[in-house]
Amino acid sequence: MTTIRRFEDIEAWQTARALTRQVYSISMNGPFSKDFGLRDQMRRAAVSVMSNIAEGFERGSQKENIVFLSYAKGSSGELRTQIYIGMDIGYIEKKVGEEWLKEGREISSMLSGLIKTKRGFLKK
Repeated sequence: MTTIRRFEDIEAWQTARALTRQVYSISMNGPFSKDFGLRDQMRRAAVSVMSNIAEGFERGSQKENIVFLSYAKGSSGELRTQIYIGMDIGYIEKKVGEEWLKEGREISSMLSGLIKTKRGFLKK
């Protein structure tokens, strides 16, 4: 198992960072760029995943870390929902959207694993 010394070492954070870059890139063009509501909400949700992982890591306690990892997991679900909307209305190509959904599910799974591990540490 890899030692995590910084939040940047967390695989879920790294994956969320890549997905955030992609969301920003796609949402800068065409009609998507003018749909301020969905565009901005998707960007906020993507940024929230990364930010909450980082904030939780930087907190002083395992309990706080778990809380922020849970927020990040919630934001990942929110982002996946918005990806579906973007696909349904034609802003996001199906192939791209399916890849993003896969990455979002992977992030959620990684976060679930981190939360479970940290809860185990609390019980010891």
